[in-house]
Order: sequence, then C-alpha cells, then structure tokens
Amino acid sequence: MRFLAKLCERLRLKAPDERAAEWRFDVPADTLLFAIGDIHGEARKLDRLLAKIAVEAERGEQEGLQTKIIFLGDLIDRGPDSKAVLERLTSDPLLRNARFLMGNHEQAMMDFLQDPLSHRAWLDHGGLDTLGSFGIVASQAVAGERLIEIRDVLASRLTPSMRHFLSQLEDYVIYGDYLFVHAGLRPGVPLDEQRQEDLFWIREPFLSSRRHHGYRVVHGHTIVDTPAILPNRVGIDTGAYAGGSLTAAFISKQTLSFLTDL
Repeated sequence: MRFLAKLCERLRLKAPDERAAEWRFDVPADTLLFAIGDIHGEARKLDRLLAKIAVEAERGEQEGLQTKIIFLGDLIDRGPDSKAVLERLTSDPLLRNARFLMGNHEQAMMDFLQDPLSHRAWLDHGGLDTLGSFGIVASQAVAGERLIEIRDVLASRLTPSMRHFLSQLEDYVIYGDYLFVHAGLRPGVPLDEQRQEDLFWIREPFLSSRRHHGYRVVHGHTIVDTPAILPNRVGIDTGAYAGGSLTAAFISKQTLSFLTDL
C-alpha cells in the first residue's frame, strides 16, 4: 500500500507547463477554507481577523457548508504579544477544529526549550519579544547559565494547554487539491520525501518555480505587500508584525479571495 501511495504522489508531480492556465484546483463542495498567514504575536490583528472569519463561517453554516481553518505557522515572535496569541488559539471555540502548522519560529522556540545553549539564536530572531510577552526580561547578550534559567522560567509559564498545543503542530495539511504549509516545498520532490527543513524554511527554488507541485500550495514565511497569486502557489504572509495586514485566504469550490484585519 505504501508503494502505491508513493507512486500516486509521484504521478501528481508535473514538470513546468506552459498550459498552467488550464490547471484546476478544487476543494470539497461543502467546505469553506480559511488559511491564516504569519501572525507573529500580533494579537489585536488576529482578533480582528477572526471576527471577520466568524461572520463568513456563520453565513456558510446557514448554507450547509463546513468551515475549516488552517494556521500557517509563525504564530509567535517579533510582534508584541505572543502569549496572548497562544491563549486565544488554545481557548477560542471557533478554533476547536482548526489545524495548526509548525513554522520556523515555533521550531526555533521548541529547540530552545530543549537545549537553550545550542539554540540561543532564537533570541535574536524574535524570541526576545516572545519572552517579553511572558514577562521575562532578557537581552541579546545573555549567555551560559542565564540561558538555562530563562528556558526554565519560560517552560514554567507555558500553560499545559500551550505545551500540548505546541507539541501537536503539523508539518502540512491537505484539503482537496490545496496543500497548506508554512514555507513551501522542494520542487520535484514527492510530498512524503520532503524535509522539515524545507517545509519550515525554504524560499528558493520554491518561490521562482513554475512547476505543478501536485497541489496548489498555500504558504506564508516570505513577506509580500499583497497576496502572491500564482498558478501553482498562493503566498499570504503580508507582514503583520512589520506594519502590514494579517491576511487569510478564503477558499471555496468556486472562489479564492482574501480577508484581512483591516
């Protein structure tokens, strides 16, 4: 069975194709999909965006449609209130069936919690902001035993629901012909052979690839002023922490559109 699954996956991969306009990507007819880009600790923007999604979800439910919400990772770091973001994501009834992906920033924090001496680089890439949201004072100069102390305090301030939440983050999610992932894929590599390093970190050659990846890939990680809409991918990290909006792709059987917190 595994051989057949891998064969089917390879058959889905297609070389670059001038007939990209003919590609068709679909989702189940009874489904509304919302994919939310990189939040990066912007709790207020998340609140505003979720309020809009709740309105659309209620409309869809009145028409017999099921709402599926996917978060593309990088929930934390850089922005002002990662703690509030984690609290919202682990308590909001709207999100009880949501799917949450691992981003490179979640991976960096989890690595720091496991081995702060080897992974102190997290502090330099947004980790200091996350620590601050938990009331932990640190600086870029921190080192040695102080790193271990900071790790221990952070671990004690993560609630059991937060720790469980972080342990359950997924590498990717598939609905219909859409694949949702934090950063992207290594072009030409079957999905079951992709490395986590690429799923969480890749930019090139994914961003410039015009290959059919077997799915239309919806991703974050790379900031764009407005959503990047290409035949083979849709990028929705619109730089929420850097003064941009927080964006969600709104996908149904007939349409691809976008919601923002603005």
